[in-house]
Amino acid sequence: MKHKKRLDQLLVERALANDTKQAQALIMSGQVLVGTQKTDKPGEMVSVEADITIKSRRDHPYVSRGGLKIAHGLDHFAIDPAGTIALDVGSSTGGFTDVLLRRGATKVYAVDVGYGELDYRLRQDPRVVVLERTHARDVSRELIPDPIDILVCDVSFIRLQNALPRPLELVRPSGRGLVLIKPQFQLPRELIGEGIVTDPALHTRACEEASSWFSSQKGWEVKGITPSPILGGDGNTEFLLYIAKVRDSA
Repeated sequence: MKHKKRLDQLLVERALANDTKQAQALIMSGQVLVGTQKTDKPGEMVSVEADITIKSRRDHPYVSRGGLKIAHGLDHFAIDPAGTIALDVGSSTGGFTDVLLRRGATKVYAVDVGYGELDYRLRQDPRVVVLERTHARDVSRELIPDPIDILVCDVSFIRLQNALPRPLELVRPSGRGLVLIKPQFQLPRELIGEGIVTDPALHTRACEEASSWFSSQKGWEVKGITPSPILGGDGNTEFLLYIAKVRDSA
């Protein structure tokens, strides 16, 4: 008879979980397969030779849904982050940062006004400079000394026009930006209603106003816009705006 061990113990031994507590949580949430069979019993005795896999509950590989948005924008506009230094404004859990690193960015400054939101794995990554409790309006060369190659942004409860003047100044000539337009935060409050913007005319207005503002910033050009592949967490349609800083902007 083949030797058996507790399933939660095997997960820890195979480095599928950091500790017994995490192993038990994975098992009880139905994310563990023994062979092809799902089990929710941490104490189940399993052969030490059994094939054990973790089935992710997410339908994507990123730390948050935001990764799907930025990945689409990078692909749509053929932007390659490999070898770049990036600035992620409104980093939150780190979906944008995660994708940039996966695609070869050498450093990402993760800026967020909140605290403790960034995914633990990203927080421990030496390529990530965590700037928590930091408002986008307060970034500076002293805080971020590296010239930025790529600026990405996903902010809420503030217009892009109010959040990004300082970050734009940190981007080097020929640098690029990919920013998320959220109509519910771009438009006047009286047009929002219950918070879900469904009128295509309002989507167009939000995008045109944001585009006009970016075009008015010294050295910046709007290169294109595309709808986000998924709705925002509140059900709103969002858009990705591609901007570029021209070389002769000095």
